[in-house]
Amino acid sequence: MSLPLEGLTAIVTGAGRGLGRAEALELAGLGASVVVNDYGRPGRDGSGAASAAPAEEVAAGIRAAGGRALAHTGDVADHEQARDLVESAVAEFGRLDILVNNAGILRDRMVFSMSEEEWDSVVRVHLKGHFNMTHFASAHWRARSKAADGPVYGRIVNTSSEAFLAGSAGQPNYAAAKGGIVGLTTSTALALARYGVTANVICPRARTRMTEDVFAGFPPGQAAAEPGEGLDPLAPEHVAPLVGYLVSPAAAHINGQLLVVHGGMVAVVERPRVAAKFDTEQDVFTYDELDALLSPHYAGRPRGETFAAAEVLGLKRG
Repeated sequence: MSLPLEGLTAIVTGAGRGLGRAEALELAGLGASVVVNDYGRPGRDGSGAASAAPAEEVAAGIRAAGGRALAHTGDVADHEQARDLVESAVAEFGRLDILVNNAGILRDRMVFSMSEEEWDSVVRVHLKGHFNMTHFASAHWRARSKAADGPVYGRIVNTSSEAFLAGSAGQPNYAAAKGGIVGLTTSTALALARYGVTANVICPRARTRMTEDVFAGFPPGQAAAEPGEGLDPLAPEHVAPLVGYLVSPAAAHINGQLLVVHGGMVAVVERPRVAAKFDTEQDVFTYDELDALLSPHYAGRPRGETFAAAEVLGLKRG
């Protein structure tokens, strides 16, 4: 019996540790040849010397289990290194079918304290890194589609965050980058559908090197399972199966969607809806008219309510 991803080639970025590692192992277990990309810097803020060890160790584990894997240690936020990553996948395995963008760093600070470098570095790795990889992968699929005169197989899964949905006061750079990734994903989904390619985005919650302090104080049953009670609800292994499904042939009809996933739960998030609409009775609004229309509308709203969907933070299995 064949595996769902047999014969397909995948790139997973940031795959040396945490979520990316779990995703790379999942795709390999489903039959894909995997290019394991990780820049290898030890600090969650992107600090420290780059190392080939994380990517090499994951790739070696896949090969030891009977799979096919190639390690790549390029920086996806560097345009030319992203190009090399896509070209390496095609050169090694003959094709590229799947792209999972996961690489990221954190440099948390309140907006009034954040430096320009802290802003730029996070946006560079998350948003530009996602763009770079999407750019070269989509160009590959477009060229293949034109050569075949028809659609090809292509899947993109991007990684956003609940920080974008709910708002995160101490992460303006991260929340902005993750919101940008959603916009990039929906744009990509529309642009590439004609070529047979889908693009979806997930907001995962998991205990990794990047989030270990965030979830350190969660009580048992919310952040960690008691000994003998099975897998930690925030283990990356809860996220990886959804990625495996979204890149499979079974998900060909799922495109431009956003899903929250963690702890044995998947939530499908709908697009924003128009809550109210006001029309001017003149040629153009005046201050007084807007005051008469909008002030009563917002007067009845809960204090502190914003566009952010903080309720997603309460989602759990059950």
